[in-house]
Amino acid sequence: MDTEYPVLGSKEHQIVYWEEDIDVAVIGGGHAGCEAALACARLGMRTILFAMNLDSIAMMPCNPNIGGTSKGHLVREIDALGGEMGKNIDRTYIQSRMLNTAKGPAVHSLRAQADKARYKEAMKLVLEKQDSLWIRQSEVVYIDTKNGSVSGVLTAPGGYYPCKSVIICTGTYLQASCIHGTYRVQTGPGGMQAACGGLTDCLRDLGLPLRRFKTGTPARVDGRTLDFQKMEEQKGDEHIVPFSFENSPDAIRRPQRSCWLTYTNERTHAIIRNNLHRSPLYSGDIRGIGPRYCPSIEDKVVRFADKERHQVFLEPEGDHTFEYYVSGMSSSLPEDVQRDMLRTLPGLEHVQIMRTGYAIEYDCIDPLALDHTLQIKQVKGLYSAGQFNGSSGYEEAAAQGLIAGINAALSIKGGDPLILDRSQAYIGVLIDDLVTKGTNEPYRMMTSRAEYRLLLRQDNADLRLTELGYKVGLISHARYSRFLRKKEEISQEIERLENTCLSASAEVNEFLNSLKTSSIRSGVSLAELLRRPEISYGDVIAMGDLAAIERPHLDSAAGEQAAIQIKYQGYIEKQMQQVEQFKKLEQKLIPQELNYEEIPSLRLEARQKLSKVRPRSVGQASRISGVSPADVNVLLVYLEQYRLCKK
Repeated sequence: MDTEYPVLGSKEHQIVYWEEDIDVAVIGGGHAGCEAALACARLGMRTILFAMNLDSIAMMPCNPNIGGTSKGHLVREIDALGGEMGKNIDRTYIQSRMLNTAKGPAVHSLRAQADKARYKEAMKLVLEKQDSLWIRQSEVVYIDTKNGSVSGVLTAPGGYYPCKSVIICTGTYLQASCIHGTYRVQTGPGGMQAACGGLTDCLRDLGLPLRRFKTGTPARVDGRTLDFQKMEEQKGDEHIVPFSFENSPDAIRRPQRSCWLTYTNERTHAIIRNNLHRSPLYSGDIRGIGPRYCPSIEDKVVRFADKERHQVFLEPEGDHTFEYYVSGMSSSLPEDVQRDMLRTLPGLEHVQIMRTGYAIEYDCIDPLALDHTLQIKQVKGLYSAGQFNGSSGYEEAAAQGLIAGINAALSIKGGDPLILDRSQAYIGVLIDDLVTKGTNEPYRMMTSRAEYRLLLRQDNADLRLTELGYKVGLISHARYSRFLRKKEEISQEIERLENTCLSASAEVNEFLNSLKTSSIRSGVSLAELLRRPEISYGDVIAMGDLAAIERPHLDSAAGEQAAIQIKYQGYIEKQMQQVEQFKKLEQKLIPQELNYEEIPSLRLEARQKLSKVRPRSVGQASRISGVSPADVNVLLVYLEQYRLCKK
């Protein structure tokens, strides 16, 4: 006799068979899903990752690179906490560059071109090898709940998986549509199947606030039809800096591919302007809200009409393909218009398109529905990460996936959650922005969003976060021991530079004059010389060698850290004082049961916003749009009275 299973939600959601219990179900195999699933499994959770197509795991449907301005910070923070993205790009990069080196270390950002095929193959293999983790090609159509908590998930074929937590990482797949010109097809990125089996309806039935966002991608072209002699070559760095703190430059060094720079021109812009009526962005066919900081070429030409040209980068998609990504030319114009405008660019006069650029619309959540653990407030055990949370970018997605995975596992174990604040990490800034301020467009991380960016450098991500990763359980004891040795080396080198005196010899002064800095008349410490703007750590080492000063063998990363801490000591100390003030408000926690409607001195808008966001601290409350400094003062006074009444 067949077992009779209950119907979930509606007759479309019939349980056909019952699977064994698991701890965590991860919905989606993109960059968020990979980090979430690996974190849960590595923390001992029986975990299953569902993907619409296993070939889409860790797929890079848009740009073929990892890192970049501010995004490089996120990747190194992911690595410092025990995540996988940094290791995977180190395995599969075809070009590596450090950006913004002409500026201070706070905005240096590592960026690497990836071999797209190898990147996703390597990450999929990591998932397959991970103990306690299973990957499954299937669509989740229903999330089951009991008494306000997650209890299981149902797949399209009718498989029911009882579980304790679910992490939604649907990316741009949920009710996705791809559009270029008048052509619209219900599909996910790169022609993959969209998730249209009912999950959106299930989430709405749970009361979650959903919205429609949009992003886009440019054409991919045949490299054999490009004339690189008409473009500017962009080579990788000779000195390779790994993304992962576990790797050394020599261990990952390999031949690199070049990227190429060209520009649009008035002919390009004229073609675009003459065909705006055929663009779904301007005809009204696209209703989703797109990213402000990654506009389409149509938007660039319209919004920046005074600009005579725009940069366009030709980036190889891998070592075993002729495809090139046309970075800077995201478009949803019809195929024939994309072809014509590309052929106006120097070096692309005879270009052949291999994949047409497109816009993609998808369902996502209002991130104000989340708390800082990335748990959805309305449903215990339901977490979400990545583009489903209204963000954009591989790195932002991976960072959220890691935090959601860690917190789902810690919650099941009964441990304290991992919450990074704005003074600890770019990841903290990213999540706090999303859950406190929300976003009306796809959110992108930028260095300008971080108030304490001199402290949150990419080079010191391990010093900031490895201790936390070890406490959580994602950093091995061996790696932690190496980290402690590095900290000790940094401390010893700072002490050596502060206490080692350089005498005013003719050789030293000659060297100083060559650096266009003033001579010294008496003994000066190496640290004092290092604080001069014209002098680098390498210069100080060279002067010490001139004076035959003994120095210990030191890892280059440890030396770099010591130099930065000395050179920017005054600025760092000032920012640390700012962090202390920030922490005072962050430590003033707000009882979650507080009824803001009972605080009559608060303005109506403040009461409404505070009731919606339900901030965990006064610091978070102060960052909510619509809550003024006067409202914060009222809240502080009320909290003091509230606590006195509770005693």
